[in-house]
Amino acid sequence: EDEEIVAEIMRRRFFPALITHKAWEGFHFAGHEIRITEATDCYGAVVWPSALVLCYFLETNSKQYNLVDKNVIEIGAGTGLVSVVASLLGALVTATDLPEVLGNLHHNVLQNTKLKCKHQPCVKELSWGIDLEKNFPKSSCHFDYILAADVVYHHPFLDELLLTFDHLCKNDTVILWAMKFRLEKENQFVGRFQTLFDLEVISDFPSLNITLYKAMRKGRMKA
Repeated sequence: EDEEIVAEIMRRRFFPALITHKAWEGFHFAGHEIRITEATDCYGAVVWPSALVLCYFLETNSKQYNLVDKNVIEIGAGTGLVSVVASLLGALVTATDLPEVLGNLHHNVLQNTKLKCKHQPCVKELSWGIDLEKNFPKSSCHFDYILAADVVYHHPFLDELLLTFDHLCKNDTVILWAMKFRLEKENQFVGRFQTLFDLEVISDFPSLNITLYKAMRKGRMKA
């Protein structure tokens, strides 16, 4: 079953028939053809498999996790694929990442959502753990969903990442997080995450070493 679903997820990806001056990949999600411009000079400019897993889940579980008119933020949006799919599914999306990624992120989000979505998504800088209250004040920012794909990897900002989850998450916010397991140090982040949030495995793909989690603030999962 794992291999069949993974094969279906990977079939959503396609590549240009002709080599062009711009590197891009294509995807089929939410009834649309999505073209994502990539780069190879940083992690945030490449589509990683966890993003495909999360997109597939959002599309195939759109009744249980209805994004229409919901306020959604994606952290570590990278190329913007997840944000694009969430927008096409009707969400009001804020796609965030580091300053050096924003140009490509904005391009991808705009070209794949303009005149196609109920709500036009916005792109905003978010450096984990920095100026959170200034840029995302708790009194006025309320997100129904936080989306995250492959935000835990070999980087020195795991403390800041946890702080960011904590700041953005209200009592009724649902976190949907796709994680690829790599090194033990990064894997330990899951345990630290569970000190603040209840965690539930909603999909698991051993052939990709990727797990999809649902999380809420401790004590809120059943509610």
